[in-house]
Amino acid sequence: MDLFHFSLQLPITDPTWIFLLVLLIILFAPILLNKLRIPHIIGMILAGLVVGEHGFNILARDSSFELFGKVGVYYIMFLAGLEMNMSDFKKNRGKAVMLGLLAFIIPISIGLVTNMFLLEYSLLTSVLLASMYASHTLVAYPIVIRYGISCHRSVSIAVGGTAVTDTLTLLVLAVISGLFKGEAGGWFWVWLVAKVVVLGGLIMWLFPRIGRWFFRRYDDNVMQFIFVLAMVFLGAGLMEFIGMEGILGAFLVGLVLNRLIPHVSPLMSHLEFVGNALFIPYFLIGVGMLIDIHVILGGGDALKVAGVMIVVALVGKWIASWLTQKIYHMSVLERELMFGLSNAQAAATLAAVLVGYNLIQPNGERLLNEDVLNGTVLLILVTCVVSSFITERAARKIAMGEAHPEEDRSREPEKILIPVANPATIDYLMSLSLLIRDPKQKDNLLALNVINDHTESDRLEQQGKRYLERAGKITASAGIQLQCISRYDLNIAAGIIHTAREYDVTDVVIGLHYKVNLMDSYFGKLTESLLKGLHREVMVARFLMPLNTLRRIIIAVPPKAEYEAGFQKWVEHFCRMGATLNCRVHFFANEQTSCLLQALVRKKHSGTMTEFSRLDNWDDLLLLTGQVNYDHLLVVISARRGSISYDSAFEKLPGQLGKYFNNNSLVVLYPDQIGEPQEAISFANPQGNNESQHYEKVGRWFYKWFKKDE
Repeated sequence: MDLFHFSLQLPITDPTWIFLLVLLIILFAPILLNKLRIPHIIGMILAGLVVGEHGFNILARDSSFELFGKVGVYYIMFLAGLEMNMSDFKKNRGKAVMLGLLAFIIPISIGLVTNMFLLEYSLLTSVLLASMYASHTLVAYPIVIRYGISCHRSVSIAVGGTAVTDTLTLLVLAVISGLFKGEAGGWFWVWLVAKVVVLGGLIMWLFPRIGRWFFRRYDDNVMQFIFVLAMVFLGAGLMEFIGMEGILGAFLVGLVLNRLIPHVSPLMSHLEFVGNALFIPYFLIGVGMLIDIHVILGGGDALKVAGVMIVVALVGKWIASWLTQKIYHMSVLERELMFGLSNAQAAATLAAVLVGYNLIQPNGERLLNEDVLNGTVLLILVTCVVSSFITERAARKIAMGEAHPEEDRSREPEKILIPVANPATIDYLMSLSLLIRDPKQKDNLLALNVINDHTESDRLEQQGKRYLERAGKITASAGIQLQCISRYDLNIAAGIIHTAREYDVTDVVIGLHYKVNLMDSYFGKLTESLLKGLHREVMVARFLMPLNTLRRIIIAVPPKAEYEAGFQKWVEHFCRMGATLNCRVHFFANEQTSCLLQALVRKKHSGTMTEFSRLDNWDDLLLLTGQVNYDHLLVVISARRGSISYDSAFEKLPGQLGKYFNNNSLVVLYPDQIGEPQEAISFANPQGNNESQHYEKVGRWFYKWFKKDE
């Protein structure tokens, strides 16, 4: 009797060994192929080719590859829509639409002619194959992020053009697929267009509202992840129900949920992680198993098809970029960057070729044959390499041309301190910090727990560790490292102030104090002590709904706010937050401050959607009650006593906020202030630059005193 029975029979059919082998491929293939400088997407396809029936016949393309392949192709298109920067598209919509249309029309026109006359394909096959030349994927986008030019005009145009081109490509794919699934009668086209328009409008109108409702009521990460997947497959299923391809529905769902899932959020990190770790590699391996290398090497047709596909795709994209440059009088480097970003073929191309390969014509032939399937792999390989090379070269030159070394050296390293003491506020304080932090700087988030009760120090220490662990999990799920600090001190305020000085903290984010009795102040003693002992930026926040469901940020700016040391910093924070959440930032300020705000936004934060309205008198703050809705964030820029922008009207601020804005999400910000806190001020030794503020303060005190006597 055999104690161990093992027989090796290829292809492997046991589910355990199939899944193990796929995991090993996903684990080790990138390590090997990165050394050969082969793009990751090509590596997975080549790995599938090796283990498939046309390679060493180790694995058969069973139902698991069909299931995960379906999930993977939906996931690719969903992430493509989710990662679109819609604010960039809106800002440069005219130029982006022009590039998108040219990048679609020119390749598809050239491709239609070459496919019909050089490759001798039928009309439908030629149209579908030509639409593949038109699509592109932002494979080289991480390069522009690395060089810090993601907000450059040419990058924004290329990103917006991608949305236009891929949408048109998927519509062509959906129409051709619909022709095979329905009857092409006299009313076919009218009915098909009507169904697409109605369903597309329904998805764009209804899905964001359902998503916003769900995210406001359920904050569990697992439930949010499952909900998003359900929305993706609901959109894909509805598209298939009306006779179109499901990938168009998945792409639309990604576009409409774009602003509800910030790129720095834990949910976005979870979606990318699961897709990149399992679904997408499974799909790519399955595509590789369809490729027959013998077809490419055995005859001239496959190489001829691949050559035509590569030449047409590259030439078409270059002409589109060249025409866009000439129309809008852009530089040669901008043209190179647009071409580099827009010529890589990957996600949409793979989706289209796989759909076309699975469509069987009435004569039994596939709409896209094996020559096209194999040629697509070479197309992806060549265009990804060309895209990466050109984008790298152009991005480096643009970054060097825009660099200002003297400004970079003088820039203060950002460090944001988040005290955690209340479990109810940890989630939104960490989310706010993730949204305002500078993504170019590493290790710039610090969480602090202060212990001041020596009688129960052991219990409080364990409780503080749990709070810090919870904060660490939130940032870790977003791929950000958090430095956790626990310390004993006389009181919480002293612990925060001492930590801020020891670690050179630039910003402090705390939760709004909850009043426990009528005699308690609105902001609480902690906030008051921090403002007296710390002249760094302090944000006092209260959120009544998840940050990703906010639709607008309304900022009330007092007169002379531009003279404060931290003016540019807080503008940068909220513009960065608005750009990440893809929501509009609406400034209310007087004429002088508003002009300076507009100039600053145009110069440094042009990618953010902004509006500017007049608020001439700070006493008119209550006029904002008609502007702030329940799903808006109200930001009040306040000031410490004695600072340039301080106004006596700030004394009424706590009462106004508690009475008129109690049902709104709120941030009260105190900007950086020049000088050290708690410095003695006297007539004999006035405080440097703050002498005039001191005299003004004393004058107001005498004025109030005489008014009181009257």
